[in-house]
Amino acid sequence: MGKLYVIGIGPGSIENMTLRAKKALEESNIIVGYKRYIDFINPIIHEKEIYTTGMKKEEERCKKALELSKDNIVSIISTGDSGIYGMAGLILELNLDKALDIEVIPGITASSAAASVLGAPLMHDNCNISLSDLMTPYSLIKKRVELAAEGDFVISLYNPKSKGRPFYLKESMDIIKKYRKKDTPVAIVKNALREGQEIHMYTLENFKDDLADMLSIVIIGNSSSYVKKDKFITKRGYKVGE
Repeated sequence: MGKLYVIGIGPGSIENMTLRAKKALEESNIIVGYKRYIDFINPIIHEKEIYTTGMKKEEERCKKALELSKDNIVSIISTGDSGIYGMAGLILELNLDKALDIEVIPGITASSAAASVLGAPLMHDNCNISLSDLMTPYSLIKKRVELAAEGDFVISLYNPKSKGRPFYLKESMDIIKKYRKKDTPVAIVKNALREGQEIHMYTLENFKDDLADMLSIVIIGNSSSYVKKDKFITKRGYKVGE
């Protein structure tokens, strides 16, 4: 009987991968993943057997990983965390073999990676919302954005803008503006914690979405968020200075 590791490799840089993920990859005979993600870990996978697919082939990759893991030690990877927009859910849904040993290994998700280079924007209650409508109706996405804004959550927007969805980010920001002050800090972080990292700071009033893309995450502060010495901070509630 084999084993299947479902691994979140983090942002894509080896130094930001967990030791547990690295150990599982080294132990595996076969690595399954989207080609671009395989490229991120090339320095540590050496001569292992690789199975890759292009974009939008998640179900195919998961089925192949489950098949291969019957007689091998297999790792299926995704960037970020395996259980946050990763492969863990689909693997568990598709698995029909109760005896198969499946281990889910977490990683640094995009909102955490982006937050770390901004300062401390996620210090209080926060949520992640993907603006991709491939699996979620846009009407439901907008409802989630509105309720999160009304509830004063710090909001991290994943998949904020693509050629097929050029207006979703702007429309989401318009919704959020109904509930937040004009000087609320907003950041776009592209390629957080990996090569090509960019940080762009705004307020709700002067926010522009032209630099956002599918390699970016957008973080919008709540009513207690502010910028101090170029650091994006959300108050946790400590009595600072008292």
